[in-house]
Amino acid sequence: MDLDAYFGHKAEPAGYKSGFVALVGRPNAGKSTLLNRVLGQKVAIVSDKPQTTRTKIQGIYTDERMQAVFFDTPGIHKAGNKLGKYMNQAAEMTFGDVDIICYLVDASVPFGGGEAHICRELSAQKTPVFLLLNKLDLLDEAALNAVRAVYMEKLPGARILAISARNGDGVEALLYALYAALPEGPRYYDPEQVTDQPERQIMAEIIREKIFLQTREEIPHAVAVTLNQYQRRGNGMLYLEAFIYVERDSQKGIIIGKGGSMLREIGRAARAEIESLFDEQIYLELRVKVKKDWRDDPLLLKSLGYDIKKLRG
Repeated sequence: MDLDAYFGHKAEPAGYKSGFVALVGRPNAGKSTLLNRVLGQKVAIVSDKPQTTRTKIQGIYTDERMQAVFFDTPGIHKAGNKLGKYMNQAAEMTFGDVDIICYLVDASVPFGGGEAHICRELSAQKTPVFLLLNKLDLLDEAALNAVRAVYMEKLPGARILAISARNGDGVEALLYALYAALPEGPRYYDPEQVTDQPERQIMAEIIREKIFLQTREEIPHAVAVTLNQYQRRGNGMLYLEAFIYVERDSQKGIIIGKGGSMLREIGRAARAEIESLFDEQIYLELRVKVKKDWRDDPLLLKSLGYDIKKLRG
């Protein structure tokens, strides 16, 4: 019996390729921007603040010749709390579980200690490394060549590509290079699927993104968002109640704003994007709660979806 035909699956053509790709790098290197660019839609939140991504986000790129499953890992940084340690280890534990590592660097900033640490880590890996010099749009040819020379010395085994995740320059060349390097294999996901992230998690992340964008430098990374209610009402509208957790009363006051103005603006921006992305009419209610030092509390972190059992030490 032809099981593919029986279950309605379309067999991949001869030479079809598939595999798993890790996006790693320092905070603010452009990993989430690149993932969204490759997929043609948002699955990871983006801001100009570092450490926006806290967990591995899986994005799925499929075309007629390959399926590449991407993990957008948290930016590797000097951790100051248990959440930071989780983020670093979530990134580093991915190295041995993928077919290709794409290491993004912000080519517009000088090589430093953080990049040196990652280069050392990657030099010890057997997994092939693509070194992506991002923010090509900010460099002239001479500057790009100088940066390339530095990384060729620090990570001699890597394949180096210059890209701009923001405007798409070099992304087609990257996809072709991935196709050439991935092994032959089947589709692991339906061709229409672009992420394995639950709708509720994506919605919560969109709210968190709007907090970053609206509060700018006033609110650090002491913010987490969960959906407490996700309920279809009789009128067809989707009712969402989200809890915004902060560590101090002063942070709560900033997010709420004078007369609730900031919270309303966050809600307005989040609601508009969620409705557009999911083609849903929603009612969004935001509540701000203080949980002191939640980033160092394993029980609170677990309740917020961070698998602290994976932490080493």
